[in-house]
Amino acid sequence: MNETPRPTQLNRFLNNISISADEKLLFIEHVTMLLAAGMDMIHILESAQEDIKSNRLRKIIRKLRDDVDAGFPLWQALDASQLMPRHVVSLVRIGEQSGRLPENLKIVVGQQRRDREFAARIRSALLYPGFVLMLTVIIGLGISWFILPKLTTIFAQLDVDLPLVTRLLIIVGAEFGRHGAIIVPSILIGLCVLIYVVFIWHRTRFTGQALLLLLPGVRKLVQEIEISHLGYMLGTLLDAGLPIVEALDSVAQSAIFYKYKKFYLRAARAVNDGQPLRIFFAQYHHIRKLFPSSIEQLVVAGEQSGALPKTLLDIGVMYEEKITNTTKNLSVILEPILLVIVWLGVITVALAVVLPVYSLIGGLRV
Repeated sequence: MNETPRPTQLNRFLNNISISADEKLLFIEHVTMLLAAGMDMIHILESAQEDIKSNRLRKIIRKLRDDVDAGFPLWQALDASQLMPRHVVSLVRIGEQSGRLPENLKIVVGQQRRDREFAARIRSALLYPGFVLMLTVIIGLGISWFILPKLTTIFAQLDVDLPLVTRLLIIVGAEFGRHGAIIVPSILIGLCVLIYVVFIWHRTRFTGQALLLLLPGVRKLVQEIEISHLGYMLGTLLDAGLPIVEALDSVAQSAIFYKYKKFYLRAARAVNDGQPLRIFFAQYHHIRKLFPSSIEQLVVAGEQSGALPKTLLDIGVMYEEKITNTTKNLSVILEPILLVIVWLGVITVALAVVLPVYSLIGGLRV
């Protein structure tokens, strides 16, 4: 008897090699189309292995093919490979057990496309403000390195009392003049490290998420994306026959923001303990920061009427339309904040330069 494939056998390999979301989506789409055409899974995986360009993904598909050829169901092979998230494995498992694998794979493709679209909307919404801030930092460093040292020499020769902002500018300019080749790269490297630690590293990125939620408009966009994600994913998982506890746990694993992930995990534990969603919502602190009251009422009504999957899918559709409008308006909302940040930097340098000139003119008149 063949031994069940273990996730730990391939985890070490996958921990060091990343497979992009686009590559995963391409693989799932390939499998879905060929399966709908009536091809068996062995030949589907062999075909995918030939058509996929990524060497990394081809190695994983080869392992999937070997496991399936050895008699294991596809969901076990996927689970062992750690290629797909838990909710995808669950949908494949239910599809294989119920004979609805092609339909469930189409659901997976739809979810993957929607998740990619949600992530792209967040990136596009933050691209403009991020570009402006990055350009401001680069220009500021350039001024500090090439212009301030020259101004420092001029101000040092003036026989006038310099204001505090000018004295600080002289200190900064002198340091950049002497050690600019060290300071500028150090600042750029430090910013890259800070961005990685605050926004990317999985252990600390909740800090960056909390900072993003403080920005006007961003909080609203994040809330709408998470609500739409909840509606689509939980609705499709429940509609496919997944138990609600397992479905909530799968939603938590795929949640983008930490606060929502924590909410879904606690909801799964509460439901597993026999608590209705209505009671859990009423007892959860700060729920209004995550969901508006209308969403809570819709979910509770869907649970009580037995139409929770349909209600959740309707919520997903409704909030997808809201996301489109919010994304269009986000740059307009953030533009005044960016203007204030740039204005503060410009006015600081301008005052540091102009005030000594006024002091000098005043001294000449006396």
